Amino acid sequence: MRYKSQSVAYWYFAVAMLLFGLQVAFGLLSAAKYLGPDPLLYILPFDVTKVIHTNLLIVWVLTGFMGATYWMVPEESRTEIHSTRLAYLQLGLFVVAGVAAVVGYLFRYGTGNKLLEQPLYVKLAIVVVMLIFLYNVGMTIWRVKRFTTPEAVLLLGLASAAVLYLPALLPFDNYTVSIFYRWWTIHLWVEGVWEMIQGGFLAYLLIRLSGADREVMEKWLYVIVGLVFIAGILGTAHHYYWVGVPAYWLPIGGLFSALEPVALVGMAIYAYGAMRRSGLQHPNTLALHWTLGSAIYTLFGAGLLGFAHTFPEVNKWTHGTLITAMHGHAAFYGAYAMIVLAMITYALPALQPGRPERGTPLGYWAFWTQLTGMFGMTLSFATAGIAQVYLERIMGLGYLDTQLKIQVHFLMLVGTGGLFAIGVALFAIDFFRYAPRFLVNVRPAPDDSIAPARAATAARTTHA
Repeated sequence: MRYKSQSVAYWYFAVAMLLFGLQVAFGLLSAAKYLGPDPLLYILPFDVTKVIHTNLLIVWVLTGFMGATYWMVPEESRTEIHSTRLAYLQLGLFVVAGVAAVVGYLFRYGTGNKLLEQPLYVKLAIVVVMLIFLYNVGMTIWRVKRFTTPEAVLLLGLASAAVLYLPALLPFDNYTVSIFYRWWTIHLWVEGVWEMIQGGFLAYLLIRLSGADREVMEKWLYVIVGLVFIAGILGTAHHYYWVGVPAYWLPIGGLFSALEPVALVGMAIYAYGAMRRSGLQHPNTLALHWTLGSAIYTLFGAGLLGFAHTFPEVNKWTHGTLITAMHGHAAFYGAYAMIVLAMITYALPALQPGRPERGTPLGYWAFWTQLTGMFGMTLSFATAGIAQVYLERIMGLGYLDTQLKIQVHFLMLVGTGGLFAIGVALFAIDFFRYAPRFLVNVRPAPDDSIAPARAATAARTTHA
């Protein structure tokens, strides 16, 4: 750890880990309810557990983004965070708002707008949290006037996410209009500006883990920003089935949605090739696993599976079915959960000096168990969704009759979801089993420390 204030990131990561575990627990509970009988039917019905599951996803990922930013910005700008007090105040307010929202859901108190169910007072608290965050990070960079491209893309994504949350504050009496504007927040978050956030973290990690050239990584980031603004905005239209917009939006939305993760994967492929050619290898190979895994699984979940069911001729059958859950779980995990876990894995050896930098055996078990479990969950949702579409929307079978016939796929879902939960538990155990010790290690900047290795590699090549 080069800067004392980077220790703030640890507490964000710790909260994110706890929330991640809760999210997975409520997800398993929601899946188990498909099998029945449900002893918690009148205490925690499906609509409540699902709301908590999906909202915890948003909260823990955002918490991870904030913690990763507080780790990355001092490294990139080479300075302390402007105010650690503001950072801790922000975390406390965010936790209180999240707990208040969950308690409200337990008592059926929410807006009923999927992923934006938070009551107005919670939404206002989230706005305050984001303003504190952006002010703190902005002042950190402004003070030293050192602003790198990964930082610029990251902050543009975070600021845009805050701005795009504003439509969620507006009440609409007409449900159709409400759903239309809801996607201006949800889609432009998860398939727009959040991908810019992922791109900023991905570039930061690849530069340090692979020795890839910073200038080339920055050029990839420009491509990512361009694709997000073109593909992300136009891709919103693939959500517009049954909303009442003109039909020409549907093929536009289906096509451009599939283009969004292409630049991220291209950047990862370049970095991996650069690492193989140069012979450089950062000791934290576990973080490299998570980083490259995020790029590859993004292509699979967000790109391939997204395109497979958002194409209009398919989406007219699959819209709102378990096929959507297949795509959503794989895309969220690859693009956002894995990049947060990559940033945590990269930072932990500096925050916990007793931890091996290469990674622990438990950490590698967590990686492969989560990946296997999520792939199994994706297949379970896919097979259940295909059967659901055929029985319910083509054969005309009723919803409940269809659920009885696809119950076997939910046995698979609970089994593979249990495996994924084991992977999450292993990661959390590995996270908390080393005590944090915030020791400042004065050493050359990461970019400068790579340069001698590059020179040595070049000298050996020339001599040969």
